[in-house]
Amino acid sequence: MIKTAILDVTRIEPRLKHPTIFEHFDALEAGESFIIHNDHDPKPLYYQLLGERGNIFTWEYLEAGPLDWQVQIAKPAAEKAEETVGEIAARDMRKAEVFKRLGIDFCCGGKQTLKEAIHHAGLTEEQVQEALDRSETVVTGQTAHDFDSWDLSFLADYIYQVHHKYIRENGPIIEQLAEKVASRHGSVHPELVELADGLEGLMGELYSHVQKEERVLFPAIKALESNGTGVQIPVGIGGPVQLMEVEHGATGDELKALRKLTRDYELPADACNSYTYLFEKIKEFENDLFQHIHLENNILFPKALKLEKERLSSAGA
Repeated sequence: MIKTAILDVTRIEPRLKHPTIFEHFDALEAGESFIIHNDHDPKPLYYQLLGERGNIFTWEYLEAGPLDWQVQIAKPAAEKAEETVGEIAARDMRKAEVFKRLGIDFCCGGKQTLKEAIHHAGLTEEQVQEALDRSETVVTGQTAHDFDSWDLSFLADYIYQVHHKYIRENGPIIEQLAEKVASRHGSVHPELVELADGLEGLMGELYSHVQKEERVLFPAIKALESNGTGVQIPVGIGGPVQLMEVEHGATGDELKALRKLTRDYELPADACNSYTYLFEKIKEFENDLFQHIHLENNILFPKALKLEKERLSSAGA
């Protein structure tokens, strides 16, 4: 390991020693290091660094007394993690449209790597990469929102105003329409009865889901963002986020089951106007829900968890 700058701790005022060392450590890039020189074993610093920064450093004694101690502290160069489809979609919505068109799940399955998602979709890397490359030259007719740059509170409000309200306004319409179509065509197309029951269960779960987000998670995220550095966060968001993601996954599975039940919403020859309208409304609802889950799973939740970690780290420093 290459030796770098030496920080002589013996020349620093006692109350400033550990804060100064932490400042040096935090300024390191991956693969960089510095050496501390002390007149006693700095082992307590090791435990403090481990407790407040985690296992993200190496600690190597270069000299171990009895009069002088030198320890090299480094941030190892980490291997670059492969980007997930959720991260790709969050950065560029044109690529999200490619994923949607190819049947790659980037919302509920957003934590998959691109290679994993390609495998699950039964595609080749060449097919997907070519489609992604073409998307970069596409100029859309309307300006896409740069959701990834929005403040967390603003994004939470957007999800509430656009997607939560959409569920509450359109869910009952779809439920009533499904019951009507099932009563008229269920004897010839029995899957419509199962579809109506499935939609009723799905909507009930979604009404409860958005209520939990509005009453618990979104207020906690807003409070987290508004609190200054060093302020203790009263409500951890890790548990609620995990629960919401589990429910998102269950919702995705239910939507897949409904698609399978209706053969991807294929209309029979005897479909009336209500039958046709029902299937169009469900597909519209599904598209909105995918966007809704994408914004939460791939942008709002990861950024909120990262901010919480930073706040708690600052409060404990």
